[in-house]
Amino acid sequence: MHRNLTLSVVIPCYNEEDGVREVIGRMPACVDEIVVVDNNCTDHTSEVATSLGARVVFEKTPGYGAAYTAGMAVATGDIIVTLDGDGTYPPEEITRLVDHLVQKPLDFLSASRFPLSDPRAMGFTSRFGNWVLTIVAMVLFLRPLRDSQSGMWVFRRTLLGSLRLTSDGMPFSQEIKLEAMLLGARFGEAHIPYGARIGEVKLQKWRDGWLNLTFLVRKRFGLV
Repeated sequence: MHRNLTLSVVIPCYNEEDGVREVIGRMPACVDEIVVVDNNCTDHTSEVATSLGARVVFEKTPGYGAAYTAGMAVATGDIIVTLDGDGTYPPEEITRLVDHLVQKPLDFLSASRFPLSDPRAMGFTSRFGNWVLTIVAMVLFLRPLRDSQSGMWVFRRTLLGSLRLTSDGMPFSQEIKLEAMLLGARFGEAHIPYGARIGEVKLQKWRDGWLNLTFLVRKRFGLV
């Protein structure tokens, strides 16, 4: 608990046994609940997470959005925090981000990775792709954003029931931010340090980038 608010952290995983061990190990003591979503893992992610005190949820539908939907549905905290199981997002920043959310006050806070604290943590093509998708999102939806693709968010759980979330895949990350803003929720961004991933890269840059781009267009014109 932090600031009299209970905190749930939701971590989607596909074969992240090494990463999730480190991520959970770095979790601040104020976190009340850790929900790890096993999205068809074939390694020991679930066993590692369980041994470290996390609640494991199994989601057979493949995809980033499907995993998050399953995890957030069972989270019980007043505040939901999300991050990846590969060590790129900093659990140590959770208390600062919650402070930021409460002090502003905000309903939804997205953690912006840019400018990168360590440029080596993200290759040029990924940085360029993030820039393109963020610019397109701003132009289509007329909302200010620094990092439309960030996977670390801090938001009030009561907001969930009002968000119309449709994506099972990578576009979920940009969709949840846009939905919060379109709903009129108090939205903000705060900078975080972004690190190198632990383990094998799962992202398929060109395919996922194209899916994200086309999803933005379809969502803008009410086709999803």
